[in-house]
Amino acid sequence: MKTTYDVKLGQIQQRTDRGTSAYIARWRVAGKQKSKSFRTKGLANAFMSDLRQATKTGEEFDVATGLPVSMLAPSASGPSFLEFAQAYVLRRWNTSAARTRETDAYALLTLVPALVAAAPRRPAAEELREVLKLHVLLPESRRAELTAAQAAALSWLERASLPLSALGEAQVLRTALDAISVTFAGAPAGANTVRRKRSILHHLLEHAVEQKVFSSNPLDEIKWTAPKAATVIDPRTVVNPAQARHLLDALPKVGRKRGARLKALFACIYYAALRPEEAADLRLRNCTLPESGWGLIVLEKARPQGTKRWTNSGETHESRGLKHRADKETREIPSPPVLVAMLREHITEYGTAKDGRIFRTGSGGSYSSSAYSYVWQEARKLALTPEQVSSSLAARPYDLRHAAVSLWLNAGVPAPEVAKRAGHSVDVLLRVYAKCIDGQQEHINGKINNALDT
Repeated sequence: MKTTYDVKLGQIQQRTDRGTSAYIARWRVAGKQKSKSFRTKGLANAFMSDLRQATKTGEEFDVATGLPVSMLAPSASGPSFLEFAQAYVLRRWNTSAARTRETDAYALLTLVPALVAAAPRRPAAEELREVLKLHVLLPESRRAELTAAQAAALSWLERASLPLSALGEAQVLRTALDAISVTFAGAPAGANTVRRKRSILHHLLEHAVEQKVFSSNPLDEIKWTAPKAATVIDPRTVVNPAQARHLLDALPKVGRKRGARLKALFACIYYAALRPEEAADLRLRNCTLPESGWGLIVLEKARPQGTKRWTNSGETHESRGLKHRADKETREIPSPPVLVAMLREHITEYGTAKDGRIFRTGSGGSYSSSAYSYVWQEARKLALTPEQVSSSLAARPYDLRHAAVSLWLNAGVPAPEVAKRAGHSVDVLLRVYAKCIDGQQEHINGKINNALDT
């Protein structure tokens, strides 16, 4: 616990803009703003009086909570799980991508409310998740002001949260594993979701091992089998070249202009195996587009979509380094003539954004995933049969990337070259696309026939 004598008491402010009147006590500890909500002015005055008395007697204040040491809940077991979870997220904030921050928080929205002691007047689960999402699991500068109800929910959570050391007990860990195995609505959670949340819990406990709370990771001692998750591409999602062309040709028929503006973006996903977020950040300087023949794309950045509260910029889209690559590392993808022609036509028709991005909305922004997914579904209805539309064939724009990689492998392109262009390792490439490599079954069946005939 880090303590300080640097304390400056502020004022009590009344807030009436959210239906229920609340009184906010404000003070600073080690230069950091602290606040606490109360239902009545008398309670707020009493709290500030306690803080004032602590400063007069020269008492140390806890930097994390902003409270005098004498007002902290006694704990012989170190920090609570809530406190450690908050520190875990904030410690990783500056080195994590927005999606990683959101994934960490999403797991903790499940774990923190589950790892509590029985206490009266427990708030509803959605109230606890809301206060974690809007306040606790964000840096202080990004935290929302809490309503009186939210402040009460946080106060309950602070009192009820189990000590971190309790996670050394098997029954507590099984409570955590049971919690991540269901959705917020109580239905069985998807295998990938369960495995991801379990991984985050394991990593959090590794940090606890580093801080000598545990001698080894207690989760390793629990006999628990994670649900099996699909790790290979379903070949039923993969379009052939003719189907891909029909889909791309249908795009200009969707909407007034949106489909036409997105045609070349989808073409980049299919002909160059770009991830959608890589295509979203593709810039004119990244492209060599000759009048004829093959061109070249040199990827520098990706532009993933995230929730504003988790991004550095506070915007839904922001440029980041390429997935699975070191900072400033690039990836080169030769572009076939058909893609070169589409990009040249697109740039001639629509130009580029001020920052050089090739794909932008009419106002210069980035397309949301929901926007281009809607366009894609409309194109499927135009290009595919009703049976195909209801199937998994090219159900998502990302399936175009799978089709591209499958095509390259089946065309005989060596796996290391395919992996290099797609941004995979060779072992991941062969494992993920194992079922999409054609021509093997007939060859193997022939071998079996030969053996049977002998």
